[in-house]
Amino acid sequence: MIAAIKPAGSNTRGLLAYLYGPGRHDEHLDPHIVTGFAMLGMPDPGRNPDATLTQLAHHLDEPVHLRNSEFGKKITDHVWHCPVRAAPEDRHLSDTEWADIAQRIVEAAGIAPPGDDLGCRWIAVRHADDHIHILATTVREDGRRPKLHGSGIRVGDACRQIETDYGLRQLKKGDRTADRRPTQAAMHKAQRLGWDQTSRDWLQDRIRAAIPHAGNAEELLAYLEADGIAIKPRRGPSGDLLGYAAGRLGDLNKDGKQIFHPGGKIAPDLTLPKLKARLETTAPEEHPTARRQRPTNPWHQATEALDTFHQGMSDDTHAQAHITALGELIEATAQKAPGHSRAELRTAARTFARAQRSQIRAEHQAAHTLRRAARDIAHTATGPDGSAFAALLAALVWATIFAARWHEAKNHTHQAEAARQTLHHLHNAADHALAPVIDTLAARQPSDQARRTLAHDVRAAVPDHADRILTDPAWPALATVLADAEAGGHKPHQLLKEAAAQRELTTARQPARVLITRIQHTSRNPVPNLRAEAARLRTTLVSTHITHQPQAPRPTNAFAPLTDQRRQRR
Repeated sequence: MIAAIKPAGSNTRGLLAYLYGPGRHDEHLDPHIVTGFAMLGMPDPGRNPDATLTQLAHHLDEPVHLRNSEFGKKITDHVWHCPVRAAPEDRHLSDTEWADIAQRIVEAAGIAPPGDDLGCRWIAVRHADDHIHILATTVREDGRRPKLHGSGIRVGDACRQIETDYGLRQLKKGDRTADRRPTQAAMHKAQRLGWDQTSRDWLQDRIRAAIPHAGNAEELLAYLEADGIAIKPRRGPSGDLLGYAAGRLGDLNKDGKQIFHPGGKIAPDLTLPKLKARLETTAPEEHPTARRQRPTNPWHQATEALDTFHQGMSDDTHAQAHITALGELIEATAQKAPGHSRAELRTAARTFARAQRSQIRAEHQAAHTLRRAARDIAHTATGPDGSAFAALLAALVWATIFAARWHEAKNHTHQAEAARQTLHHLHNAADHALAPVIDTLAARQPSDQARRTLAHDVRAAVPDHADRILTDPAWPALATVLADAEAGGHKPHQLLKEAAAQRELTTARQPARVLITRIQHTSRNPVPNLRAEAARLRTTLVSTHITHQPQAPRPTNAFAPLTDQRRQRR
């Protein structure tokens, strides 16, 4: 059951005309009052032909008129409107049941607190089987305004209890991190202008797509302006950026002026302070040796950044930061992906946006490596080869599984569901990307004898999953990958153990496919030369020792004459 509190209005008569009218598509049938405040005391215009909407509006507005006549400043935001809708699969509720539901909602909202005879005047109108509309005027009988702060949360909690009491569909409790639902007016406007999305949803997609391209907030706004988005920055006297609003070109108000939406109204995590926290992190100190060993190919670099994704999930603030950065990496991958995978990955990125945010504060510095990988992909001019792209998608699948598990452990029901939906799209993209790679590998599978030897390695390295791997249709392709790695000096047994440790195979739908991407990614590097590595370490240690060895002070000029005298004595 959904109760959607609308923005405050000023025209009681106008809202009644809509509730009792035919509707925009003649969908309003038999409009009538199911309940109202205790002293309603007048006939229902839906049941009595002598009762008028104007009389009902005047009756509801009486406390407002009395207050306005006593005080100089008139109240104009006094109309409280809350449609309450049951789920499509819920049973048909009677008028008596809807009356009880309406009473519980106005009590929870603070419109008519229980046991308070001086609450606001309100009615509940039913003009369809599956929903009612609650209309209230927000001036109490004693002339005071009701306390409505936080009413949305209280009404949501009441709806969850109503669902339990009436055996209705159970919705998940909100955590105040969800996107705003588009208004009817916004949806009708988009339809009228031929837009697929409302302006707010369209802006959210564009801002999220721009984040991987920017290193700070100023760069982000400049990128958005270059992308054809109207930007209105808010600056202090010093010129510092304090906030921003964005607008979709062509989205005009009744006066023909551009409509702007503040960042926080576009999405909860797109306020300027939160964007600054994500974008303006500093790179951690990196040892020169590690910098030399890091791959220069951004697609391989992103896969390696995801290899350690699970290590940052023990601390909640770090886990939230890694999940946020994971969303940026999915977005960047979608932008640079081959054409056949782009639509699926864009849907995955859009779906994962809900999983990116929770009430847990993110320590964004902890996810700098992953965020840097997303930016490198966003700025690369070359697309990935088939195996590199398949490896990255497989790593994204595994990281998203970790994200879903973390959200489930924290009881983040909405975020966990978003992560699971994202997995569906990532799986589809990964399967599509890996198919040609597997076909190419299977076409040159090793001999029967070599496959038997490699099968023995599989049973020795991963005995618990060997049967599933060897009966997987992708086993011939995996055998080719292992044979290629062995020809390059790697040990298949060791590669299998490392791959299985990196990505557990119990939840893998097709374990051979998972191992293909992991082993292809790992075996692309040359076999480490242990002697050369030991020599390099000895050289590093010796140079470090010499650098830190204390040195004797050089003689100053003051001792020069004394030195000459000693020479003369000799």
